Amino acid sequence: MADDLKSTVLHDAHVALGARMAPFASYNMPIQYPDGIMAEHKWVRENAGAFDVSHMGPFFLTLNARSGDHEADHAAIAAIAETLGPRDLTGLKPGQIRYTVLLNEDGCMIDDLMVARPLIPERAGMLYVVVNAGGKERDFSLFEAAAAGKATLTRADDRVLIAVQGPQAAAVVAEIFPEAAALGFMTLMRLEYEGEGVVISRSGYTGEDGFEILVMPGVALSFWNQLLSDPRVKPIGLGARDSLRLEAGLPLYGHDADETVSPIEAGLGMAVSPSRRRKGDFPGAARIERELSGGLTRVRAGLLVEGAPAREGAEIADASGAVVGIVTSGGFSPSLGRPIAMGFVPPALTEPGTKLSVIVRGKAQAATVTAMPFVPHRYYRKALETV
Repeated sequence: MADDLKSTVLHDAHVALGARMAPFASYNMPIQYPDGIMAEHKWVRENAGAFDVSHMGPFFLTLNARSGDHEADHAAIAAIAETLGPRDLTGLKPGQIRYTVLLNEDGCMIDDLMVARPLIPERAGMLYVVVNAGGKERDFSLFEAAAAGKATLTRADDRVLIAVQGPQAAAVVAEIFPEAAALGFMTLMRLEYEGEGVVISRSGYTGEDGFEILVMPGVALSFWNQLLSDPRVKPIGLGARDSLRLEAGLPLYGHDADETVSPIEAGLGMAVSPSRRRKGDFPGAARIERELSGGLTRVRAGLLVEGAPAREGAEIADASGAVVGIVTSGGFSPSLGRPIAMGFVPPALTEPGTKLSVIVRGKAQAATVTAMPFVPHRYYRKALETV
């Protein structure tokens, strides 16, 4: 029901800009603005887009008793988070972010998320975490249970999270926060905006260079308006965010991954650190080891599709016509001018150039396996030591 939907702090600003609002993860979110998804998508690829992603689940996890030994305190808080997934978080350097996953006992994905260690040494013993919107209440509970008596979870989803993405994003953000230019991909820092603390990470979900900025509610509208006053920036809805992440070959939890899909099947093997694999000290470790050792039966693959777009749920067939998989994300690629899709197929059918077909409205359409991302990533990579 519409009356049950939550609204972000920027809701009225989106309506004033003519946004088409729709339910998404229990929130009333802007799907597109008057220019439309295609124009918004292309604008981000060429300029800079501002996205309200305040429906996400940011929080801070902080040790209850810190020793003052920065490395020991970080190791203690990282050990708590590591009980939930397979990524090495103890090795995070100050100011570094890592992508990881939460696993169930079957080795399948409860969620995927970002975990960061603050840059400031005095904040050692704290992690900044951002989980997905749809399952954030469950994720908060998992972390609280893991931290019971040892650390405290402080929700930050009452704040405003704004993503600025595109080739002009760095120049735009640097005019407001000159220090942010020092950040490399997957690093973060804390600054201030109008006297309020701001967390700025150089990360995003579009494949472009960009930032995600956590702002206090009282200054969020001022910050949003300042961004949009720059002619290089336009507001972008979740529709273009989805087409951008599809071109970038980035999986969307709830579509390309869920509690029946392992990170190895989803093509997210980088979320399993070699040191954690050796220890096998995380949920579902036996399955992960089996799949990493060649026991996979399906894996996420990219498809170039002929004809109409193949949407989520479309069947994938091999050259003989036998159904071998299913599309999990699909649509029209504005950058490539053609339909693309991602889906699960047997590992033997993942070689780029493999000829398959997708079943759209009862008819088989040609599809060719291709390497991902469909559109090259343009992240700004920089040695952490220079931050």
